[in-house]
Amino acid sequence: MRILNTFTSAVLLCLLPAVSAVGGKVAATVAAAAANNNNKPAVKGTVLKAETEQKLKQGQRLSRRERKEVVQAEKTKYIELRQAGQDEVSNTEEAAALRNYRLRNKKRKGLIRRRQASLADVLFPGVAPVEYRQGEPIWIYADLVESRKTPIPYEFYDLPGCGVPPENEALKRMRKRKNLGMRLQGHDPKVAPFSSIRVLEDRGCTPICKVELDNKKLRWMRRLVQRQYRVQMTLDTLPVLMRSKAYNYAVRGYPIGFQAPASFEELKSGELYVFNHLKFIITYNREQSAEGVRITGFDVHPISVRHEFEAGAQINEKSSIASCGGLDVENDPSKYLLLKSEGAAPLSIVYSYEVEWEESQLPWSDRWDVYLVGAPDDDLHYFSIVNSLMIVLFLTGAISTIMIRTLRKDIAVYNEMDAFDDGAEESGWKLVHGDVFRPPQHGVMVLSILVGTGCQLGVSFGLAMLAAMLHLVNPIQKGQTLTALLILYVLCGSVAGYVSSRLYKFMDGSAWKLNAILTAAGLPGSMVAVFCVLNMFLGFANAATHVSVLTVIALFLLWVCVSSPLVFVGAFFGIKAEKLDVPTKTKQIARVVPPTPWHVQAPYTFLMGGILPFGSVCIELAFIMSALWLHQIYYVMSFLFAVLLILAATCAQVSIVLTYLQLCCEDHRWWWSSFWNCASAGAYLFLYSVWFLSSRLELVGVLPVVVYLTYMTMISILFGLVCGSISFMSSLWFNRMIYGAVKVD
Repeated sequence: MRILNTFTSAVLLCLLPAVSAVGGKVAATVAAAAANNNNKPAVKGTVLKAETEQKLKQGQRLSRRERKEVVQAEKTKYIELRQAGQDEVSNTEEAAALRNYRLRNKKRKGLIRRRQASLADVLFPGVAPVEYRQGEPIWIYADLVESRKTPIPYEFYDLPGCGVPPENEALKRMRKRKNLGMRLQGHDPKVAPFSSIRVLEDRGCTPICKVELDNKKLRWMRRLVQRQYRVQMTLDTLPVLMRSKAYNYAVRGYPIGFQAPASFEELKSGELYVFNHLKFIITYNREQSAEGVRITGFDVHPISVRHEFEAGAQINEKSSIASCGGLDVENDPSKYLLLKSEGAAPLSIVYSYEVEWEESQLPWSDRWDVYLVGAPDDDLHYFSIVNSLMIVLFLTGAISTIMIRTLRKDIAVYNEMDAFDDGAEESGWKLVHGDVFRPPQHGVMVLSILVGTGCQLGVSFGLAMLAAMLHLVNPIQKGQTLTALLILYVLCGSVAGYVSSRLYKFMDGSAWKLNAILTAAGLPGSMVAVFCVLNMFLGFANAATHVSVLTVIALFLLWVCVSSPLVFVGAFFGIKAEKLDVPTKTKQIARVVPPTPWHVQAPYTFLMGGILPFGSVCIELAFIMSALWLHQIYYVMSFLFAVLLILAATCAQVSIVLTYLQLCCEDHRWWWSSFWNCASAGAYLFLYSVWFLSSRLELVGVLPVVVYLTYMTMISILFGLVCGSISFMSSLWFNRMIYGAVKVD
């Protein structure tokens, strides 16, 4: 009796907390989706009126009422199919139709007039399908072994398993080049030890090798299973997938092993078992225009089996063993391979695999649909932008009221006083006109460096988002995106040098050479120092994210040979530029600042000023955090660019309001306050990361928590620098504008 489905259900139930469910309920946003631009219902069997069906058949444009009719009919049909037990993750035609309905909003391209497209066009624009001929050898690539319980991944061949296959000319041609971002993230795809896979040729159970696990390796394997590590593989750029039709969800990668759940009566609760047999199911499509076959799916079903073999025998793909004689291997609880506790004799594990090819009617362009089923709908990103826009509109209203009405009235009164009564006593923000542009007493160089560095970060990040929107960078390829960010940051070094040196000159600084050196070395030096210390601990843990010495040298050369010279070039032009002119003359003796109300004092303005910029990005931040730490797919760079613009507007408006309130209280010390008012958003980001750690992540061990908090601290600092620089530049512009509008002696 086959108990394959029963075993799969038990394992998936055991792994349920570590994966994201794909189905189960219909999102409310799906019901509000618009009809396809090609006027075809997404779900077959949709019941429509005769007139609407006639228009659909003839390809005519639908009216608004008819589009609503199509949407409602599709929603009704979708719910009926789901209630009838139809899944969304299998390769059947019905499941593909349900996926198409769920992903309608994602399958659109364009900024203004969004047209219908496939996910292949959205995720990988310009990529053509690869066609394979029958009997052609094909290779599976093994990538990282990672877990949601720890941010410390391992390389596939670091595990106690089969070694790297002998490299021949064919394998040399199949090597994948690694960019700088892939090296920093630990991605090093290598050919997996399944070397006998050929197109359209099924292969029964085939042994690969035999591995002896001593007590040390056995302890490591048990720890990997307990922490739910999963092996990531790819075939034709498709990540390997585990599907469950019964539970209606799919998850990338396969687990190294499993822990027997308490509900499984045939196994002892808490015992650990290893998956040593992999059943690959490769689906393909024979399209009429194709000369060969196109791969549309790459699934794996892991199996735990205690193979029978002779003691001391050498195992390879040509070996013949009783439990793997070309027959299909099934899950049998009586034959599971137990990862026993430490013992005198080592544990022998025989690894094996089998391959099955299945023809499917799924088009090549829709093969990525199953990977995004269950991902947040694009409407949530729209809601994020609307939420951010509400904050911006609120601030805009406040500025319109305060700055246009109140400020215009103040300017008119001050000018009238100067014209008719020169002896009248000044009050309000005009009273500090002789001190408002007085440089701060402390930290002139530090402030200029922080603002210049923040401008460099903001410009480089904005350019990276534009490059992604123009399809110059593919955000799905995280290594490529990280490489682009690093290169753009290095090339924007002249921005930091120019802004920092010009502000330093404006604040009457004289040591411009030291300013340029510290601008070039301040942030990169501190970040590299922290990274090297963390990299040392990752090396002790043998993590895949441990960066080699050559990569560190490459980063150092980028810093010294490219970034620093560009900073010096920008600093040279900044020093040579004319000093920023101000509309008022600074007095020789500084004015004494009177006692100010509590709401304009430093600690409270920092708390109030930082929460609004953070609130404008908090919803989109949840998606980014999930992509960084929960291995989810994030590709909507247009939304992220819009949120970046909203963040800049929010920081500018918050800074202007708080600076105006501070000047009205006759406090001219706005320099550092204007920076920290919005730079404190970085502190809110760090607090959010701590909440994310406690509520969304299940990290196990000290090092994973240290790695997470270290990286989030670095990200929070960078975020705070960007917000602080925008805030400072906005306050500087605002002060020059308002004091230039009044008549001052």
